Amino acid sequence: MKLTWFGDDTFRIHAAGAIVVVEGEGALPGVDRAELVSGADLVVAFAGAMSSASGDWKPRAPLRMLEVDEAMRQPEVVGLGQGALVVDADGEAPLVLAREDFSATGRWLGQAVVVLIGEGLAERGGKLLERAAPRLIALAGSESAVDAAFDALRDRLDGTGLIALERGMAVEV
Repeated sequence: MKLTWFGDDTFRIHAAGAIVVVEGEGALPGVDRAELVSGADLVVAFAGAMSSASGDWKPRAPLRMLEVDEAMRQPEVVGLGQGALVVDADGEAPLVLAREDFSATGRWLGQAVVVLIGEGLAERGGKLLERAAPRLIALAGSESAVDAAFDALRDRLDGTGLIALERGMAVEV
């Protein structure tokens, strides 16, 4: 899966042969919307993501060999409450984009890539690590918020990866 952060809460995600664009709430300087959504298979906004019926969301079951055709299923984007959503794509780890705390739990969270967006990254990362140890935590915020999160979280990771995202730079996760 390839993840590109464009600032604020705008992302372009290449997963399972599809392109998913998550649009932020405001226009970003220097980012052409037409170019951002060009070629996208799915364009969603945080507010427009279909919400799960409860906090007990879990990934879709993998397709059985008899169900698979030449094209994979389109990724599914589901809201995990106010300010968080998950991208569920075949053959990829669940990708959580969280502007705020989210209450989702389950074994799947241990395999997930969680992107914490905005401010308060250290506190939110600490709360996340208290209840689960995701495979990777990616930080998308100001330089000071990211530095504070690295200082607060580095000794608590216990096998969880921690990276900082840079605007406009794609990262393979």
